[in-house]
Amino acid sequence: MDIQMKRGLLDICVLAAIQHEDSYGYQIIKDMSPYIEISESTLYPILRRLEAAELLTVRAVAHNGRLRKYYRITAAGRERIAAFAEEWKEITAIYQFVTRGAV
Repeated sequence: MDIQMKRGLLDICVLAAIQHEDSYGYQIIKDMSPYIEISESTLYPILRRLEAAELLTVRAVAHNGRLRKYYRITAAGRERIAAFAEEWKEITAIYQFVTRGAV
Protein backbone atom coordinates (compact mmCIF):
# COMPACT_ATOMS: atom_id res chain seq x y z
CA MET A 1 0.00 0.00 0.00
CA ASP A 2 1.18 3.51 -0.73
CA ILE A 3 2.87 4.88 2.40
CA GLN A 4 1.01 8.21 2.28
CA MET A 5 -2.34 6.48 1.93
CA LYS A 6 -1.55 4.15 4.82
CA ARG A 7 -0.42 7.08 6.95
CA GLY A 8 -3.70 8.89 6.30
CA LEU A 9 -5.72 5.78 7.08
CA LEU A 10 -3.87 5.25 10.35
CA ASP A 11 -4.55 8.87 11.34
CA ILE A 12 -8.27 8.34 10.76
CA CYS A 13 -8.20 5.04 12.68
CA VAL A 14 -6.61 6.72 15.69
CA LEU A 15 -9.19 9.51 15.61
CA ALA A 16 -11.96 6.93 15.33
CA ALA A 17 -10.55 5.04 18.32
CA ILE A 18 -11.04 8.09 20.55
CA GLN A 19 -14.18 9.57 19.01
CA HIS A 20 -16.54 8.19 21.69
CA GLU A 21 -14.37 8.55 24.78
CA ASP A 22 -10.97 9.80 25.85
CA SER A 23 -8.29 7.14 25.76
CA TYR A 24 -4.58 6.48 26.30
CA GLY A 25 -1.95 4.85 24.11
CA TYR A 26 -2.17 1.23 25.23
CA GLN A 27 -5.97 1.28 25.11
CA ILE A 28 -5.95 2.82 21.63
CA ILE A 29 -3.68 0.01 20.40
CA LYS A 30 -5.92 -2.58 22.06
CA ASP A 31 -9.08 -1.05 20.54
CA MET A 32 -7.56 -0.97 17.06
CA SER A 33 -5.98 -4.44 17.19
CA PRO A 34 -9.04 -6.39 15.91
CA TYR A 35 -8.96 -4.22 12.77
CA ILE A 36 -5.40 -3.15 12.15
CA GLU A 37 -2.00 -3.86 13.64
CA ILE A 38 -0.26 -0.82 15.09
CA SER A 39 2.76 -0.63 17.38
CA GLU A 40 3.63 1.91 20.03
CA SER A 41 6.47 3.18 17.84
CA THR A 42 3.92 3.92 15.12
CA LEU A 43 1.13 5.21 17.37
CA TYR A 44 2.94 7.88 19.38
CA PRO A 45 4.25 9.87 16.39
CA ILE A 46 0.70 9.78 14.98
CA LEU A 47 -0.68 11.10 18.27
CA ARG A 48 1.90 13.92 18.29
CA ARG A 49 1.10 14.78 14.67
CA LEU A 50 -2.65 14.82 15.34
CA GLU A 51 -2.12 17.01 18.40
CA ALA A 52 0.03 19.44 16.38
CA ALA A 53 -2.74 19.58 13.77
CA GLU A 54 -5.24 20.32 16.58
CA LEU A 55 -7.28 17.22 15.76
CA LEU A 56 -6.92 16.01 19.34
CA THR A 57 -5.88 17.33 22.73
CA VAL A 58 -3.90 15.62 25.46
CA ARG A 59 -4.05 15.77 29.24
CA ALA A 60 -1.96 13.97 31.83
CA VAL A 61 -3.62 12.11 34.70
CA ALA A 62 -1.89 10.37 37.60
CA HIS A 63 -2.45 6.60 37.44
CA ASN A 64 -0.69 4.13 39.78
CA GLY A 65 2.01 6.66 40.59
CA ARG A 66 2.69 7.52 36.95
CA LEU A 67 1.34 10.09 34.55
CA ARG A 68 -0.88 8.66 31.85
CA LYS A 69 -1.69 10.79 28.80
CA TYR A 70 -5.32 10.79 27.76
CA TYR A 71 -6.25 11.88 24.26
CA ARG A 72 -9.51 13.62 23.33
CA ILE A 73 -10.77 14.28 19.83
CA THR A 74 -11.50 17.92 18.96
CA ALA A 75 -14.26 19.34 16.78
CA ALA A 76 -11.70 19.55 13.96
CA GLY A 77 -10.91 15.86 14.50
CA ARG A 78 -14.59 14.97 14.21
CA GLU A 79 -14.79 17.04 11.03
CA ARG A 80 -11.80 15.13 9.65
CA ILE A 81 -13.60 11.81 10.26
CA ALA A 82 -16.70 13.15 8.49
CA ALA A 83 -14.57 14.36 5.56
CA PHE A 84 -12.94 10.93 5.36
CA ALA A 85 -16.36 9.26 5.18
CA GLU A 86 -17.20 11.46 2.17
CA GLU A 87 -13.79 10.84 0.55
CA TRP A 88 -14.27 7.11 1.02
CA LYS A 89 -17.27 7.20 -1.29
CA GLU A 90 -14.99 8.46 -4.07
CA ILE A 91 -12.31 5.90 -3.23
CA THR A 92 -14.90 3.13 -3.40
CA ALA A 93 -16.07 4.35 -6.80
CA ILE A 94 -12.46 4.40 -8.06
CA TYR A 95 -11.92 0.87 -6.72
CA GLN A 96 -15.04 -0.35 -8.49
CA PHE A 97 -13.86 1.24 -11.73
CA VAL A 98 -10.35 -0.23 -11.48
CA THR A 99 -11.52 -3.74 -10.61
CA ARG A 100 -14.57 -3.89 -12.91
CA GLY A 101 -14.69 -7.27 -14.53
CA ALA A 102 -11.62 -8.46 -12.61
CA VAL A 103 -13.29 -9.61 -9.42
